[in-house]
Amino acid sequence: MAEPAHKTAKFVVGDIASRPGESWLVAAGVPRLGLGLAALGRPGYINTGRKSDLANLEDRTPEAMKMHAWKVLDAAWAAGVRYFDCARSYGLSEQFLAGWLDARTIDCQTAVVGSKWGYRYTADWKIDTGGAPHEVKDHSLTHLEEQLSETKKLLGGKIRLYQIHSATIESRVLENTEVLDRLRQVRDVDGWRLGLSLSGTAQAATLEKALDTQLFDSVQATWNLFEQSAGDALLKAKQAGLQVIVKEAMANGRLLKCDALIEAAAELAVAPDALALAAVMAQPFEPMVLSGAVTTDQFQSNLGAIELADALRGDKAAVLQRLMQDLRHDADDYWKDRSALTWN
Repeated sequence: MAEPAHKTAKFVVGDIASRPGESWLVAAGVPRLGLGLAALGRPGYINTGRKSDLANLEDRTPEAMKMHAWKVLDAAWAAGVRYFDCARSYGLSEQFLAGWLDARTIDCQTAVVGSKWGYRYTADWKIDTGGAPHEVKDHSLTHLEEQLSETKKLLGGKIRLYQIHSATIESRVLENTEVLDRLRQVRDVDGWRLGLSLSGTAQAATLEKALDTQLFDSVQATWNLFEQSAGDALLKAKQAGLQVIVKEAMANGRLLKCDALIEAAAELAVAPDALALAAVMAQPFEPMVLSGAVTTDQFQSNLGAIELADALRGDKAAVLQRLMQDLRHDADDYWKDRSALTWN
């Protein structure tokens, strides 16, 4: 296969931000594939198959996980990826990313870094917490101030996007005027773009409420072939000018065990993970899709989605429509199954 064009793409964030009508997150020639650090910044996560993914590590100490994360970051950078997504609750993800950016002398004009506040990492670098939660949500102003300070110490000069982590109707964060005013101040004083991530069955309703605030530049949501319920709302957000980012495009690995996806991938002579990601990239809300790769091999396989997405929008559109029809789950069932996944 010929080397994809994105491998040699030039990317300058400052240029895109000033071009009317063009995405501030994705420049021409840069793939709509970002790297999420949810599974790279901590020893345990809910993705299926994690034990085998990290089998080559002798242990999962912070140093070992850091060096492993840097290898995946190197592979992503070499492939042309320029968006990197972390969060305060992703273990040491901010620290790992900051160290990598410094070690590789990459500045904020050549990479876009997004982070999130709202969850506190509570697992203390353990995988088995005895049933205690690995992260705890707190959308209060006090917690925003605390986590904002922590993020600034690690990534202050590198952050371009600051997101509310898992905004929901129940948390009432979108009704908290003190929090919203503080975020406006961050936008105006620090120059950071603002976003929010979504989860749960009410993603669409939460996004509708977020759009009413006219505060946000981006939304990060779960959309995959199993969980398609937020699609219309994401298209509305795109039309309103928000950058759409999609997480969990492979349903934490569950999609890769789906016979229909495996058969369709064989029909197209592509890897199942590439097909799962491409199915998201081909959606009309034109998202930036996060790779949750845990190894360099996984990331290299994920790259196949970039060219495949064009085919799914073109002569292979019937394959995409068939998969969307056959694999769609009820949202309540999807999120119930996700909540049952174990940290491993």
